[in-house]
Amino acid sequence: MRHRIAVVGGGPAGLSFARVMHRHDYPVTILERDPAPDARPPGGTLDLREGLGQLALDKAGLLAEFEALSRPEGQAMRILATDGTVLRDWRPRPDDRANPEIDRGQLRDLLLGPLDVRWGQGVTQVVPGTRDGVLVHLADGRQETFDLVVGADGAWSRIRPAVSPVTPHYTGVTSVETSLDDVDTRHPGLARLIGDGSVAVYGVNRSLVAQRNSGGHVKVYAKFRAPLDWHRNLDPADDEAVRSSLLALFEGWAAPVPDLLRHGAAFVHRPIHVLPVAHTWTHVPGVTLLGDAAHLMPPLGAGANLAMLEGAELAEAIATGPGDLDTAVRAFEERMWARAGRWAEMTTAGLERLVSQDPAEALALFDQVQPS
Repeated sequence: MRHRIAVVGGGPAGLSFARVMHRHDYPVTILERDPAPDARPPGGTLDLREGLGQLALDKAGLLAEFEALSRPEGQAMRILATDGTVLRDWRPRPDDRANPEIDRGQLRDLLLGPLDVRWGQGVTQVVPGTRDGVLVHLADGRQETFDLVVGADGAWSRIRPAVSPVTPHYTGVTSVETSLDDVDTRHPGLARLIGDGSVAVYGVNRSLVAQRNSGGHVKVYAKFRAPLDWHRNLDPADDEAVRSSLLALFEGWAAPVPDLLRHGAAFVHRPIHVLPVAHTWTHVPGVTLLGDAAHLMPPLGAGANLAMLEGAELAEAIATGPGDLDTAVRAFEERMWARAGRWAEMTTAGLERLVSQDPAEALALFDQVQPS
């Protein structure tokens, strides 16, 4: 008799878990609070790494479909000084598939495939250890029980309190996101500046990064050190006020870099929060966590990759294991904690260098990770 399993969250972690379980003909209930797949913007592009995100897709039987959708040329990276000098210009080889890019929306649709998601099913709380299993409280007032609940519901997880009292803390770095559409036609100068991949400019305690998505869409990220309430005198919904504030923050940077903000559409405030580097918990039978719910870290390209691989590995451990559900989950958690701890340490140190008093630290960091 199959275990009753629910995964909470329809992001990369939860869908990777469910898709690998589906490949092994193991049913899973997917609970997602969004009312539909396209209920909100899916976010920017992701680089899926060999041995991490790509391995997860391989376990799901989706690697060939990913390769058809992905953009290897998106691995290109150009770094400028604030005066416009080109400091580095990395371009991938034609056969380089170490970190090809894919839009988050495309990845979501690829993972969704035949999966049956219960959209608009938010979870408010889970209570492990009841007579019938783990009790799940749904936002509509209903309750259900499962043998295992997998929390893949992100930074502010409603599942995490069942295993850990820890909550995310602010890093001191804020990100404000905007975007450009049809960049090749409407802003050809910026299109040339960005190239096939990304362009980044690092200043004192601030940076500006533009990243090409598919279809001429570009995401722009302004990152800077500031109090959590830096925008207290601004109406976050007043795009022109936010734009003016950001342009003042990057005043003196060489043209056309400020035009990335000047021509941006809406602005989204995203303060960067993290969990402790070595976040673990005492194992609780019937509940576990994946991805940001387990190990929220700075957004430097590791989070989604780790989340997907964790989902795939947990699914394999359950679907192909000897049948003892709790033993499989315990062993998975130990592996996840060790690997995530290493990545959390690296990304935390990386954020300190990318948004620092000395812009040369950012350049040195990229020199370490980019091919010569």
